[in-house]
Amino acid sequence: MRIPIFQIDAFTDRLFGGNPAAVCPLSRWLPDATMQAIAAENNLSETAFFVPAGDGFELRWFTPAREVDLCGHATLATGHLVLRHLEPGRERVAFSTRSGSLEVIRDGELLALDFPAYPPRQVDAPAGLFDALGHDAEAVLRGNYLMVVYRDEHAVRALNPDFGAMLGAGLDEAIVTARGRGCDFVSRFFAPGYGIAEDPVTGSAHCALVPYWAERLGKTRLHARQVSRRGGELLCELRGDRVAIAGRAVTYLEGEIEIP
Repeated sequence: MRIPIFQIDAFTDRLFGGNPAAVCPLSRWLPDATMQAIAAENNLSETAFFVPAGDGFELRWFTPAREVDLCGHATLATGHLVLRHLEPGRERVAFSTRSGSLEVIRDGELLALDFPAYPPRQVDAPAGLFDALGHDAEAVLRGNYLMVVYRDEHAVRALNPDFGAMLGAGLDEAIVTARGRGCDFVSRFFAPGYGIAEDPVTGSAHCALVPYWAERLGKTRLHARQVSRRGGELLCELRGDRVAIAGRAVTYLEGEIEIP
């Protein structure tokens, strides 16, 4: 069996930037164990698989360690594959997922995700959180992920977490964020419980980041930057109970996986 595979850098306009995702178009679902093995072999933060379903597609995402309920950059990458390569005459594509119906829509030179909003609420800091991250913070909240707010961009950039300590404290993941210099806010995303030490650009984290910063800054249109080593740019808008998360994507490679 030969399975097409594409690797696409999402939330960037240049190769070797943003967040790389593998995308595999399928005619029918493979066994879960096979998809998980492919994701582990790819060793990227996510591998997306999709199959036709009516006018759209069903879409699933796997980290090297497990399947996840929501992934932004691999959805953008899949939308890029469909709208730029497979069906370039389309203006939008809908995906049926574990998190409901998600769309990728052409927006000029950008592609925009239509995702659910998860406004975070303030919570007590879990035991061991600040020791694992290496620095106390201004606030701790929880939306779809734990979110830790720092005083400024420098503090976010300077963090060097102890991922073993995070796992030992039962912390699978954490968003860290602050006001940005030259943008509205910055973030990083650590996810050792998903087999990812630091995710380069995390679209799904912005389902909580956008409602938080929209309220704090008093504006609904936001320029976000994820300040990982590879880095990424996201143009976001809060639209009631939905968020639009727009960015660019670049195709890195196209090939085939051969499965006996």
